[in-house]
Amino acid sequence: MVHPDPGPSVAGPPPPPCRLVRAPIDGASLLAAVSSGDAGGNVLFLGTTRGVTDGVVTRGLEYEAHEPLALRMLDDLRAEAIARFNLSGCAVAHRLGAVPVGAASIAIAAAAPHRREAFAAAEWLLGRIKEVVPIWKCDEGADGTRTWIHPGDMRSAVGVER
Repeated sequence: MVHPDPGPSVAGPPPPPCRLVRAPIDGASLLAAVSSGDAGGNVLFLGTTRGVTDGVVTRGLEYEAHEPLALRMLDDLRAEAIARFNLSGCAVAHRLGAVPVGAASIAIAAAAPHRREAFAAAEWLLGRIKEVVPIWKCDEGADGTRTWIHPGDMRSAVGVER
């Protein structure tokens, strides 16, 4: 159920507002899809792979998901964010597969009449996605050690090596 992120140069119907992609995320097109003349605040958050976390070098990340459930949960969280923060538009793209250092793993675009709601919605969505959506992250260290981290445990070093 991975939806390709066609980017701005491909004509056709707009991509779904929540999607899982295996190619680089086009944040500009995600933001353009939610922006409107009614929005005074248009926010784009890009979560990128860090090269060093807490002094530990990271080669890259890899993401896997229970795709049908993850998409349904992303859609539900998006709908909740729209209602909770009075958004005029919202979209989420999460990358699956290998994500190199410096590349975006997730993009959240939120548009609202005022900036405060747009920023709050993006932050709330990121937190909820990390807590509950079945997307798993594998951190590959410089020594080749791979540590899988499950939703709800994204801020700890607990994982299963393989």
